[in-house]
Amino acid sequence: MGVPHHLVCELRILEAKNIELKSHGNLFIRYYLPAGNNNKIQLNTKQISTNSSSQIIMWNEFFSLECSASDESVNHLKQQTLVFELRRRRKLGKSVVLGRAEMPWKAVFESPNMEVDQCWLTLVTMNDGDVEAGVKPPSIRVSMKLVRCPAMAEIEKQKKRKQRMKKNYDGCGCQGIDGGCNCAADYEIFAIAAAMEGLV
Repeated sequence: MGVPHHLVCELRILEAKNIELKSHGNLFIRYYLPAGNNNKIQLNTKQISTNSSSQIIMWNEFFSLECSASDESVNHLKQQTLVFELRRRRKLGKSVVLGRAEMPWKAVFESPNMEVDQCWLTLVTMNDGDVEAGVKPPSIRVSMKLVRCPAMAEIEKQKKRKQRMKKNYDGCGCQGIDGGCNCAADYEIFAIAAAMEGLV
């Protein structure tokens, strides 16, 4: 199975351009992140009220998600795509998809430093009559980065080691201020220092 991968996914939804609507409405981006076992996490940006002549819509929103995954899960993730949907909220509360774009996770994993910076994704528009037919296709600009956190795995090791050390020191005869084992308290400080050192 291998050592678990601790990853932080940093995603920034920046803006959309060439959006020409037949009527005004509240627009937002919905995107889906895989959560294992064919499940997905659904996230939305804030809604922005626009008029029919809006050409550029700014979100500039940042999202960060942390996860732990096995080698098998990471390999499975590389076969998936990150889906973005430009949506318009209707008056009755439901939203409709105006356009959809996809980014392969493999492209992020294989990019330098596992980072795709300010990438324009062309939206495939849905045939629902909300988007005007124009010369330039609508698109959204996103940035995405995956950060490996080996220090998190080290923290877990330190916690387990601390538990074993504390168990070994029980009944060792030393007496701390609170009547407990002084050795275990000293080790706890060491474990925190080691974890901090790994994060630098």
